[in-house]
Amino acid sequence: QVQLVESGGGLVQAGGSLRLVCVYSGSIFNINAVGWYRQAPGKQRDLVASLTSGLITHYPDSVKGRFTNSRDNAKNTVYLQMNNLKPEDTTVYYCNIDVRSRWGTITRYWGQGTQVTVSS
Repeated sequence: QVQLVESGGGLVQAGGSLRLVCVYSGSIFNINAVGWYRQAPGKQRDLVASLTSGLITHYPDSVKGRFTNSRDNAKNTVYLQMNNLKPEDTTVYYCNIDVRSRWGTITRYWGQGTQVTVSS
C-alpha cells in the first residue's frame, strides 16, 4: 500500500510564497513521475506541475515561472515551491506519484489535498 501525506498549505497574501510538501511511503518498486494538481469545488482537477523520472518538467502557462516541482529521493518527498502567488491560485492542491510495478503497470496515487488561500 502506498500513502502520500501532504502539508504546507495555508493563507498567504498575494505576491507571497508557500512550499507544499508531500511525503510518500509504502511498497514502491519504481516511480515513473511525480506531480501536483489543483481542484476548485465543482471543477475538474487540473495539472499544476509534473516531473518525470528523467527529470523532465511540465507546467501550464498559468504557473510557469512561478511554481517549481522538485523531489528528494532520499527523503521520499515531493515539493511544490509556489512564488508570487495570486488570488486565482486559491484552491485545494493534490500531490500524486505514478508508481511503476515490476510488471510494467503504472498506478497513480494521490495525497489527501491541502488548501491554499491567497488574499488580495
